[in-house]
Amino acid sequence: MQATLHDVAPGVFAYTQLPGGWGFSNSGLITSDGESLLVDTLFDRRLTEDMLAAYTRAAPGAARIDVVVNTHGNGDHCYGNVCVGDARIIASEGCVATLRDMPPRKLHALVTLARALRRTGPVGRAVGRLLRTGGLRLPAAFFEAAPLVEELFGRFDFSGLDLVLPQETFREQLSLTVGGKRVELVEVESAHTVGDTMVFVPEDGVVFTGDILFEGAHPIMWEGPAQNWIDAFDVILGRSCDTVVPGHGPITDKKGVARARHYLVTLRDEARKRYDAGLSPDEACADIALDTFADFSEGERLYPNVVALYREFAGTRDVPHAVHLFAGMARHHPRRGDGGRKGR
Repeated sequence: MQATLHDVAPGVFAYTQLPGGWGFSNSGLITSDGESLLVDTLFDRRLTEDMLAAYTRAAPGAARIDVVVNTHGNGDHCYGNVCVGDARIIASEGCVATLRDMPPRKLHALVTLARALRRTGPVGRAVGRLLRTGGLRLPAAFFEAAPLVEELFGRFDFSGLDLVLPQETFREQLSLTVGGKRVELVEVESAHTVGDTMVFVPEDGVVFTGDILFEGAHPIMWEGPAQNWIDAFDVILGRSCDTVVPGHGPITDKKGVARARHYLVTLRDEARKRYDAGLSPDEACADIALDTFADFSEGERLYPNVVALYREFAGTRDVPHAVHLFAGMARHHPRRGDGGRKGR
């Protein structure tokens, strides 16, 4: 992972952790007239403290963060709140609900369990198959998901992290001022998660998208519907935004947004064909070839994306347990770790 601070506009900075895979998110800092607003914290204490130190070196006023905006409730954008607990923390109502549902201690317990299950090796895999045969799908999914969960999250330290929730919530839109700068928060509602928020700095043509944009990677649709996400892309494309800071990956511009929109529209169309043909999500993932996006990383995310689209087509809001989704990603990870091409 390569952490880099970028000066993107007068008093506006971005902090990227490239290449930006699972857990390695970006953040932003907006400063003006001695005031500061931080867009997102990071996944654990060490990463967040390193980020804050980099911001302070670039802008001494960042030694004290006045306001924090969490763009959504996934831990890689919120768990570092513990490092800025004396700041005014703002988020959408959906962000707070998501964060309550998966506090650091819970993710720490899941990673600890995954590590223990992975050590069981072939015996554990056999037990998982027996559990699945016996109809115990969730326990079986834990065994199936364990290797991927440990691989993705075992590198972070969630031990001893307190849950620090935003104290203020908003819905739809909220305008703030940071010194002489106007900052606009725009809620997407339900897309990547419930309550995704984009942060615009209009006078500088900068937007911090949170995980509405994964630059150069497959996104992951925990919630949906896809149309909300597409509408969010259209909001960005309709504004004067020369600099787009994604939730993960390198800084981009509207071309990156347009390509991500094309991905989502393409995947929705392809998934619909398989849904109408009666294919299961696993069968659809094996059949869909997104060759136009062969350079995208994190190809295993195709599975939860197809599952979310199938829910949308069926008209249901029943979101599967996250362990089932990680088990599905583990099934497709060996074939699709190269960014979406079939076979390896």
